[in-house]
Amino acid sequence: MQVGVPKEKSPEQRVAIVPETVSQILKSGLAVHIESGAGENAHIQDHHYQQAGAKIESNIETLYQQSDIILKVNRPLLNNSNEYPELDLLKENSILIAPLAPLKNLDLIAKLNTKKITAFSLDYLPRIARAQSMDILSSMSNIAGYKSVILAANHLGKLFPMMTTAAGTILPAKVIVIGAGVAGLQAIATARRLGGVVLAFDTRPAAAEQVKSLGAEFVSLETTHEQSQDQGGYAKEQSIEFYAKEQEIIQNYLPEADVVITTALIPNKTAPVLITESMVKKMKPGSVIVDLAIEQGGNCVLSEEGKIVTKHSITLIGLLNLPSTLPVHASQLYAKNMLSFLKYIIPQIKGNQFDQSDEIIKSCLITHQGEMIHSGVKHAMEQKG
Repeated sequence: MQVGVPKEKSPEQRVAIVPETVSQILKSGLAVHIESGAGENAHIQDHHYQQAGAKIESNIETLYQQSDIILKVNRPLLNNSNEYPELDLLKENSILIAPLAPLKNLDLIAKLNTKKITAFSLDYLPRIARAQSMDILSSMSNIAGYKSVILAANHLGKLFPMMTTAAGTILPAKVIVIGAGVAGLQAIATARRLGGVVLAFDTRPAAAEQVKSLGAEFVSLETTHEQSQDQGGYAKEQSIEFYAKEQEIIQNYLPEADVVITTALIPNKTAPVLITESMVKKMKPGSVIVDLAIEQGGNCVLSEEGKIVTKHSITLIGLLNLPSTLPVHASQLYAKNMLSFLKYIIPQIKGNQFDQSDEIIKSCLITHQGEMIHSGVKHAMEQKG
């Protein structure tokens, strides 16, 4: 069987596998073909892949038509794109492994199903111990949390650490991190390494110990474990009254903040609005808000998707896909996650039958041989009509 890795379309700079993982895939009995230039944005040249045992393919149509398994960082492009239609190039009955965001892309899922593509969506992997090595969301969130602080420091007209100089003492930057998941914890750690004083908010009482272990102060709402997170460990959607209460608490701290980083997300839902325009107006001029929830609507009502804007003298950063801006390490981590998942399912691929009672398979197998498998996606498709 042949694994194909196409070059991702701009502005994506990551690649789905790196030379270090090619050899491991080959040991599993699969051939690896990579589109020429696929790794160049991550500073991986074609000859690096060739030295690891991969074949380089210059013709993208040939790559897709000869590949039984396609590995991608982003979902395939539809045929209404300005580039070549990746979806049309996928051959029938092949396997696609990528983060597909199925509920946001029902048209894509329907077309994959029509072509009898076996589609695995890696963003649907369950948060369980067996799946940790495959967890692309955690890997990429770590990078996004780090980069959010670097962006904030770059746009803040102040120093992060306290400095005692002959001209006087400079106080450290005060940083608020909203949401202490993977991205939030990495943002806390990075801000602390830069010398900032950090305060973190989270609805999950269980996050307190992790926040404090990083040297930050923790502020929690009064919620029980069952109220705050689902069985998978993700934050649960709350009531309008709940978020209003959270806004009320947060606004008490915002006037003293130099940097605010928001990371509050609800799986498959619009991100909760936690910072209103009136709250922004009360912040110190020159402060910075980095909205890591912008791809799901944003936690700050004034954030603009894909842009850095200034409103009420506050810089609002709503840039998308931060992991792609650090393509070297982002590709390495993503590739290791991909390798772990691929090795997990290879025995089932060779047997041409997937164990849908397995929690990992059940969670991320979306379509298979012309059948809509994932119950949640199937329900959404039926609701759409």
